[in-house]
Amino acid sequence: MARVTGMADGSQLTEEQRRILDNPRVRRVAAILADERVAGPIVVLHESARTAAEAAAACGCDIGAIANSLVFRCDDRPLLILTSGAHRVDVKKVQRQLGRGRLHRADADYVLQVTGQVIGGVAPIGHPDHIETIVDVALADHARVWADAGHPHVLFPTTFEELVRITSGTPMEVA
Repeated sequence: MARVTGMADGSQLTEEQRRILDNPRVRRVAAILADERVAGPIVVLHESARTAAEAAAACGCDIGAIANSLVFRCDDRPLLILTSGAHRVDVKKVQRQLGRGRLHRADADYVLQVTGQVIGGVAPIGHPDHIETIVDVALADHARVWADAGHPHVLFPTTFEELVRITSGTPMEVA
């Protein structure tokens, strides 16, 4: 299993944090991170990190270093876009680059159905089936990137290159 720590400051885990780590979604993500040899530890936060701003504040990093996991529908299939927390996805731009049908932002039920995870904690990995993934090239501007680990209180540090590798993602300008 991937290494685990408390907050980014390395504090000890509380009982609640231990319960969160025992969540099956988090355990699945942790196992994949370990299998993929992702070096950074899973970090359990005291506060929720459902938004990029919350995650950046908790990790003490620039909001642009947060990899938001956004699920869309494209031609009746899920599409995961890992975008920098510093901007929004330009849906028309992504559509043109993909050369496919319209992109529609997925609702919470669809996100849970295709990822097995809830909005605010969707990891780039650990889904029941592989999801086509686009990785925002703006994330490459940061030496360390933070991504959700299957729960709104859990993140892991990684790099742009590592995100592309572990998701079999396609780098793309999305904003």
